[in-house]
Amino acid sequence: MMTFFIQLLNSIQYGFLLFLVASGLTLVFGIMGIINLAHGAFFMFGAYLVYWLTGVVDNYFVGILLGLPIMLVMGYVIERLAIARLYQRDHLYQVLLTYGLILILNELQKILWGSDFYSVPVPAVLDGSIALTETQAYPVYRLFISVVCMLVAAGMYVVIARTRLGMIIRAGSVNREMVQSLGININRFYAIVFSAGAALAAFAGMIGAPVSSVYPGMGDQILIISFVVVVIGGIGSVKGAFVGAMIIGLADTFGKVLIPDFASMAVYATMALILMWRPQGLFGRA
Repeated sequence: MMTFFIQLLNSIQYGFLLFLVASGLTLVFGIMGIINLAHGAFFMFGAYLVYWLTGVVDNYFVGILLGLPIMLVMGYVIERLAIARLYQRDHLYQVLLTYGLILILNELQKILWGSDFYSVPVPAVLDGSIALTETQAYPVYRLFISVVCMLVAAGMYVVIARTRLGMIIRAGSVNREMVQSLGININRFYAIVFSAGAALAAFAGMIGAPVSSVYPGMGDQILIISFVVVVIGGIGSVKGAFVGAMIIGLADTFGKVLIPDFASMAVYATMALILMWRPQGLFGRA
């Protein structure tokens, strides 16, 4: 039972990380109508930035605080220079351009940090474990990840459900033209949404870096899983992204434990079963 409990905690922690990435992806897709294949590259850049900045300032938390504004600016610049040209284009153009961004950002990463694998040390204040039994313990830092992600998820709920910006986000996901006709600067609004999505993905990479390696192309796998989360939850639904992330976190973790030979199939089998029941996703519109 204790082993099951530990794996359950791992599932929740992984699900929260997926939610941070998938929530930005579903906002950009659901509101702006943009299929952003480069979203995983923001996750990778977040991990590399916190590795580099932690080495410069010798403080992991300060590294995160310095890295987030950099990613916000990066997301804004990419939206203005590239993504803004796609709003009236077919999805094929979006796929081609954002795939090109993957190649550009991956090459930029290699120019800046090379092709080596790096590790980010766990902060000393969180470098401990909680004893569960005489032989089993759970890392404090993994619990820290879950708590931080819960706070971010709660903050997103408040912003989307209780603020004017959230009201515009919800309206924009339903009828972008009507929002624009009400006098709202839709271009500035899109830039904010895209930058926030990039920052969320980068933040997931930053807080996840101490529990995994930092390496080239690390965003590619998280992008695929995030698309699965978005499809399960329903395109454009942040609540759906949260529920979908928890489901995939459980399927992935327990798939590796219970059926290791077929673990890679567990996530996609789960998606297939849900889509057979609800083709639009759990909280998507038909």
